[in-house]
Amino acid sequence: MNPLDRPPRRLGILGGMGPLATADFYRRLVERTPAGSDQEHVPVAMWADPRVPDRTAALLGEGPSPVPALVEGARWLRSAGAECIAIPCNTAHAYVAEIALVTDVEVLDMVSAALVSAGTMAAQVTRVGVLCTRGTRVARLYERAGEALGITVIRIPLAAQERLVDPAIRAVKQGLPLDEPSRLIAGAAEILRAGGAQVAIAACTEIPLISREAARVLPLVDSTTSLVDAVLARLDRDAPARAAPGWTRSMWPPG
Repeated sequence: MNPLDRPPRRLGILGGMGPLATADFYRRLVERTPAGSDQEHVPVAMWADPRVPDRTAALLGEGPSPVPALVEGARWLRSAGAECIAIPCNTAHAYVAEIALVTDVEVLDMVSAALVSAGTMAAQVTRVGVLCTRGTRVARLYERAGEALGITVIRIPLAAQERLVDPAIRAVKQGLPLDEPSRLIAGAAEILRAGGAQVAIAACTEIPLISREAARVLPLVDSTTSLVDAVLARLDRDAPARAAPGWTRSMWPPG
């Protein structure tokens, strides 16, 4: 059958947080899709507005809520025929239950997908280190998901977060050279290893872009790739990794 004769199973990408991370997600989606021609790739609708208020600032009480902008984008994606939505931003997952509730569209769970990937990297993985934004820390996204999966989440001390991880993420967003941010993230991975982490998760979608040195310190799960694999499994594209469930309206309020 001609692929164009089938009803499309369209993915919605709610992006722009940040723009480079969204572009990286889509590139990885294309690279990991089992396709022999252009027509066999996943149909995609993308809403990428970098004007969405900063998620970390909102969670820290230092800026406006991003929810209205995220809901606007999700509604646009639904109207464009999206069967489900991927948000390539870990910190934005603090708001996915609200988005699913208001828009009645499934939002795939990047956080659980990354933890599932970490748990299957080696035998008996129970202690997973997380490199993330301060917003993701405050929302305890990985801690809550880890409890449901029987995984202990380890974080670096807040002082190290501010000295190593925060400036590294800012450098990527600002388009600065990546050598120094890569060194900073590797230093953060060293702290996680010393704290007993068996595996680390690059739990901010800017971090996979600067994680090569950190991957020499600890086995590293790329949360962007985990979300890609969750998308492919959801759309029956034979993803190479087990996918985590997504948020739907029926799951509100979260446990």
